[in-house]
Amino acid sequence: MKLSRVSSFVVITLIYAIAATAGILCYIYIPIAFWLRLLVADIVATVTVFLFSLLFHNASVYDPYWSVQPMVIAVGYAVVSPKLTISQILPLIAVLIWGIRLTANWAYTFGGMNCQDWRYTMLHEKMGKVYPFVNFVGIHLVPTLVVYGCVLPVAFTFVESPKFNAGAAVFFAVSILATVLQGTADIQMHRYRKHRNGPFIRNGLWKYSRHPNYLGEILMWWGIALAYICIAPQRWYLMTGAVANTLLFLFVSIPLADGRQARKEGYEQYRRETRMLLPIKKKVR
Repeated sequence: MKLSRVSSFVVITLIYAIAATAGILCYIYIPIAFWLRLLVADIVATVTVFLFSLLFHNASVYDPYWSVQPMVIAVGYAVVSPKLTISQILPLIAVLIWGIRLTANWAYTFGGMNCQDWRYTMLHEKMGKVYPFVNFVGIHLVPTLVVYGCVLPVAFTFVESPKFNAGAAVFFAVSILATVLQGTADIQMHRYRKHRNGPFIRNGLWKYSRHPNYLGEILMWWGIALAYICIAPQRWYLMTGAVANTLLFLFVSIPLADGRQARKEGYEQYRRETRMLLPIKKKVR
């Protein structure tokens, strides 16, 4: 059954409402440490979305989870917090600005329940019978665990309410600037796709960088992690999420995107003239 784009949005909204409800109930009623409850709740919500992706034969049902999950977590803690402090308000603002913008970007590019991300289709074709396993672990579970690690410093901020300092303000600014960077890169990419004035986008932030949008995503979560570590240095291990996120982009997302671009004529010259992430002019030998 084919669904219209509007109907698809309604279906996605209902799926995520069900997943959020399942996760929240788990968090409320499981009597274990808050960070572990949050992990279990996150996995339960992911499994719920995964089951619906099987029902609709479309792994892209999971796509908005990346940006929706941190907002649900941050807002959930803010709602139950007896009194919000500046150390809690700033990461909340950063996550909401980032999440709303990224979710809006997903909505803008959303083709409906009958459209699936090319990467998932490619994996399905390559993996054959083991694709269901790859689908659950690689497309659903691993990204959930990565984003869980990224948003964990925010959860600790609400639970422990550490004192604010200048270092946290600096890295809050990094997260905001990273969101602006990512948003600008996405807008420039949408304009390029609309006009297609060449095989590769070579203007704006993309003039010297192949993935400025990914750079913004990486910096966003380093800002969140380091802001918390500035006010709670004993929690240095909460950098794990930002590290995992960086590795995910460096070793999975970027190679997949570059591999697809490499099929186009002139890619080698394009690669020599651009950097992977930094939008800084590169000396070509």
